[in-house]
Amino acid sequence: MNDEVRSLIDRLCENHTLALAEYARLLEGITPDTAQLLAARADAARRKIYGNRVYIRGLIEISNICKNDCLYCGIRRSNASCDRYRLSKAEILSACEEGYALGFRTFVLQGGEDGYFTDDVLQDIVRAIKQNHPDCAVTLSLGERSRESYAALRGAGADRYLLRHETANPAHYARLHPREMSFDHRMRCLRDLKELGYQVGCGFMVGSPYQRVQDLAMDLKFIEEFRPEMVGIGPFIPHAATCFARERAGSVEMTCALLSIIRLIHPAALLPATTALGTLDPHGREKGIRAGANVVMPNLSPHAVRNKYALYDNKLSDGDESAQSVESLKQRMISIGYEVVTDRGDYQE
Repeated sequence: MNDEVRSLIDRLCENHTLALAEYARLLEGITPDTAQLLAARADAARRKIYGNRVYIRGLIEISNICKNDCLYCGIRRSNASCDRYRLSKAEILSACEEGYALGFRTFVLQGGEDGYFTDDVLQDIVRAIKQNHPDCAVTLSLGERSRESYAALRGAGADRYLLRHETANPAHYARLHPREMSFDHRMRCLRDLKELGYQVGCGFMVGSPYQRVQDLAMDLKFIEEFRPEMVGIGPFIPHAATCFARERAGSVEMTCALLSIIRLIHPAALLPATTALGTLDPHGREKGIRAGANVVMPNLSPHAVRNKYALYDNKLSDGDESAQSVESLKQRMISIGYEVVTDRGDYQE
């Protein structure tokens, strides 16, 4: 490891900020030794705030119907081979009941931009979850909506909202999305969510098509300045029914290094070790936790639909990715020195 890279890491630990060009130089200097040092520093920063606690969220994938046609996504509108489904209110509430009994105190409702889920429909569902489980947090991850819609859902009791920014470079964004989607609109949604009082999550794919080191540096600078409460990143994995089917998957190692850097930028952030990490590497979740992540989101969706929410090929949904295997997950975390806790896992500034 050269002196410049070590100096950048020292300064990031102390000041939680670097210049854009310095983020790029740090990323260019990632080696196994650099990644090890970053992970150790990130773990120390995380333990000062959250100890060795790992928070669990129950992920409920409510619909794979989507009006959008994002070029990388397996549930994109134009994928005629996608086996579409939509959960009913009763199915969503049943999944929450099962999750509550298993110890989950945060439920994440994730889905494509499905027009069935109007504000009225979603408000009814959020209110019912809150009524049934007043000690739980509700997180939504349902894409771009109007400010009025976000306000209505917040009023119904939604606590958090996850909306990946995908890339902080408008030119890169345009190469990953159809013309009708707008980088400016995505950023407006994120600003609206913050202003409305949500705990907000953004994030990006690591190794997505056309991505350069400079793009990743821009992502890091955006996260530094926006200060989201949550950041979800994972390696890009191609889907066979997209134009990126032949692209190479992103790197688990680079994803973990970026998790460490994000932890040092924003020590209080809630950082998931994502399903994509576990899909590419059987120990990917553990690697993510060791690198600075502190959230895991096992799948609570009904078994009949789990393999239909296929954003990318070979996505894990059962086994230890299943919420029903929470005891196995706890043991895996204990084996590497961490403790899965069953509370809301709120952001701690």
